[in-house]
Amino acid sequence: MQNLTNDLQGQLPIEFLIVVGITVILLFPLIMCLMDSNELNQAMSASRAGALQGALHDGLAIYPDDTYRDYIIKHPRLVNPSGVKITKIDYSNQGFNPSYQKTKIQLRVHASAPSGIDKSDRNCLGDRINYYARKKICESFRTQNLTNSVYNPAFSTHYVFTTVDVCWE
Repeated sequence: MQNLTNDLQGQLPIEFLIVVGITVILLFPLIMCLMDSNELNQAMSASRAGALQGALHDGLAIYPDDTYRDYIIKHPRLVNPSGVKITKIDYSNQGFNPSYQKTKIQLRVHASAPSGIDKSDRNCLGDRINYYARKKICESFRTQNLTNSVYNPAFSTHYVFTTVDVCWE
């Protein structure tokens, strides 16, 4: 009887270790997938915050000195406050980019502006919105040193982000 009890006591830990081992093996890919999703969600959140910041700067006509001087000459409408609003941001996965060794994500910001703003002015506003969206991604992942002065492209650990022209509604 005692021999049977010792066998049962030895089998339980082995069976438990097998179950725990299989569970760990199954959970590891799930955790990796969730971490990638979290990184993309963090980047999208950062791009939204950046685009909102860019729209706010555009809406209040807050620009760096050199941009302000240029806008007075070429885009006088932009030196006055306007009502720029971000309606949504979406992205498309462009697949693995061998140049950067990362997955390329292309962001598209959708915005609305008052009807009095012409196409060239909207392009300037859109460039500023995209700039702040990319900048915020770089700040979020601390990758400012990996990109150029206009944060194009923006990098995270596993992704490289670019932007296309703002879609005006």
